[in-house]
Amino acid sequence: MDTTLQDPLVGQVLDGRYRVDARIAVGGMATVYRAVDTRLDRVLALKVMHPSLAVDASFVERFIREAKSVARLAHPNVVQVFDQGADGSYVYLAMEYVAGCTLRDVLRERGALQPRAALDILEPVLAALGAAHRAGFVHRDMKPENVLIGDDGRVKVADFGLVRAVDTVTNTTGTVLGTVSYLAPEQIENGTADPRVDVYACGVMLFEMLTGDKPHDGDSPAVILYKHLHEDVPPPSASVPGLAYELDELVASATARNPDLRPYDAVALLAQTRQSRERLGADQLDALPPQAVTLEHDNADDRTSVIPRSLTVPRLLPVDEDAEPEVLRTSRLETPPPPPPGRRLPRRGVVSIVVALLLVLGVGAGVWYINSGQFTKVPALLTKSEAQARDQLEEAGLKVGEVSHAHSDTVERGTIIGSNPGPGARIRVNDSVSFTISDGPETVNVPDVAGDRLARAKERLRSDGLEPGMVTQEFSEDMDKGYVISTKPAAGTERRAGSAIALVVSKGTPVDVPDVTGESEEDAWAELQEAGLSVKVSPRQVTSDEFDKGQVAAQSPKADRRVAEGTTVTLTVSKGPEMIEVPDVVGDSVDDARKALEAAGFQVKEDRGLLGLFGDTVKGQSVEGGETAPKGSTITIKIR
Repeated sequence: MDTTLQDPLVGQVLDGRYRVDARIAVGGMATVYRAVDTRLDRVLALKVMHPSLAVDASFVERFIREAKSVARLAHPNVVQVFDQGADGSYVYLAMEYVAGCTLRDVLRERGALQPRAALDILEPVLAALGAAHRAGFVHRDMKPENVLIGDDGRVKVADFGLVRAVDTVTNTTGTVLGTVSYLAPEQIENGTADPRVDVYACGVMLFEMLTGDKPHDGDSPAVILYKHLHEDVPPPSASVPGLAYELDELVASATARNPDLRPYDAVALLAQTRQSRERLGADQLDALPPQAVTLEHDNADDRTSVIPRSLTVPRLLPVDEDAEPEVLRTSRLETPPPPPPGRRLPRRGVVSIVVALLLVLGVGAGVWYINSGQFTKVPALLTKSEAQARDQLEEAGLKVGEVSHAHSDTVERGTIIGSNPGPGARIRVNDSVSFTISDGPETVNVPDVAGDRLARAKERLRSDGLEPGMVTQEFSEDMDKGYVISTKPAAGTERRAGSAIALVVSKGTPVDVPDVTGESEEDAWAELQEAGLSVKVSPRQVTSDEFDKGQVAAQSPKADRRVAEGTTVTLTVSKGPEMIEVPDVVGDSVDDARKALEAAGFQVKEDRGLLGLFGDTVKGQSVEGGETAPKGSTITIKIR
């Protein structure tokens, strides 16, 4: 059965513009649809955030802010972002539609790839990430699902939904954003995300392309996370004997557990990848992978997830046989990892782990009894009105703490943006909960920048919380060249903060260019300067049958064009017609003389007089043989 028929969005038009035709894919954070932009009549991909996440105002604002940043990242291997918006509870991105499949589809169908094919996919991925890294962004969620392979063979990186600035350290309390199988150790341990986490994920993808399997597996996310922290990614040749050493080396470099040992960004890894390819022979690049076994692929581990930190820092301390074992040392009790292979915990260590797990699960009757009446959970206040929030807190036995206000692009004015502690947090009865109320989008008035130089006008727009938009030029009788005439929208108009404001800049007073062709260079210069124009003479002169030597043969801009005062007009001066040598035809027959002169490029005129009416011999010529005359001019021959 086609499940897209059950999707409430299919067949709807979002934001009065995007008609949703079919569901393409479902991820951990959003659903992707094929849609049609009814205004531009083009097919695109519409990524709609799951409603459960769309109620988190901070998550939505980050989603929008980062989408705007990625929209400025123009690269042929990056899926472009066209638009962003919200329609009711639906927050969406309009993106480039790539007809084809994902790298996950290829791996699921074919298993391991030939090294050449793996590198052919990896290199454009690294080129896209390299552009992002050099522009100041980190993807943070690289995986085969986010590598699109078009029907035309083009490779594109998608889903920059978790992108962060390079110099930003992710410090989401108690959580890590990402996909379990591709998380770098530093992401798991402390949430750090710089370009090297993308490098690590690409190393894992390369391993998977070469072997058809992931480097670390396990029965639970905690086991996989533990292996990323404590076990190196094995060399691909251990799974596929015969793979070149250079490929093992490339995977090891990209997936080093110590980030300082990895290439510092995707550009550096791309250079290393190309060097490795150059060292491989054709037989090594085209080595056939082993017969792939079709496996059922569980997408659960490949979804972008919000992973509790309690599952992401499972570190066992050394065990002292004679001392009381300290099982876990973290900010709170955590899910214990399995012991490293070949090593067993002592009996007392196992008992301690079991006790810790029982405490975490709250199955100790005494603990349950003591805590049950003293604690409650913070109700979900997001998108509620202030009155509703107060009522819900009172019903939960909680007090209202500090009430603050903040602007929001996505949450309706007068409703709750967020609370502290957050929804679902465990809190003592009668404690206070603070919340923030949305003041709606921040708006500012467009400043009056007319009369400012362009650079100054842009500075003033930015200082007022707006962005300089498209710059167009117009003639102006009143404003000097380079100064702002007006803005679109006009000064004083209220606009949302961050909006782009178009600027109209003066090209100066308009001047009609006079026609100076045929004039001497000196006269043309004087006439143009008198009209308020600058003059430049081209060093290249041209031959001309129309204009004599020293006359202006051409001008740019041409006559009657309207240009700004001070515009430079370039003059090209004639060096006169082309001069060629005249052949000597005296004594020749009339026919022979005519043929010789015409072949040389001249026109011929006959002068027979009274005595030459019946003659056939040339007795003279208007320009003597051996002299020069303008090409195309007329030579008169006298016949007697």
